[in-house]
Amino acid sequence: MAEFWAEWGALAYVAAALWAFFEGETFVLVAAAAGAATGIVDPWLLIASVWLGSFAGDQTWFTLGRKFGPSALRRFPKAEARVARASGLLERYGALFVLSFRFLYGIRNVASAACGIAGMDHRRFAVLNFIAAGIWACTFTAAGWFLGALLGPERLLWVLVGTAVTLIGVYLLRRFLRRPRVAPGV
Repeated sequence: MAEFWAEWGALAYVAAALWAFFEGETFVLVAAAAGAATGIVDPWLLIASVWLGSFAGDQTWFTLGRKFGPSALRRFPKAEARVARASGLLERYGALFVLSFRFLYGIRNVASAACGIAGMDHRRFAVLNFIAAGIWACTFTAAGWFLGALLGPERLLWVLVGTAVTLIGVYLLRRFLRRPRVAPGV
């Protein structure tokens, strides 16, 4: 990550914004940790770029949900359950849901669309979304920064490699365990 920042310079912040447009927790954590360990990444620019990228992404999903939501759900039945879950949380918690859905794994990408489908006022969503994106950007940048400062460059590399290997192993194990079994002799 430090090499990426050193090579790309200011364009790395644009890449961070684009990454945050779609998702980004891991990217922000790693970029901030690398910045703390090496001094190459400016945490304030990282916060600003991922804040704006996250805000723009969720505004886009909100608009798409508002305009194409019901018809899109018919085309993507797997998303319907996630949208239903997000809509239920929105109905129950309102503004608190919009402020926190970025921290709920597995629904961030559909939560904004669910808000649009539910008919939430676009100005209200924009204000809450801007605040929430800032909270998210500051939280994940700070967490990565403190982790990088605590571990240092060499230990940080080993923690990242260990985490990546563990996550890949868990993913592969889950896929293997979910695979349908064929009975012998069939």
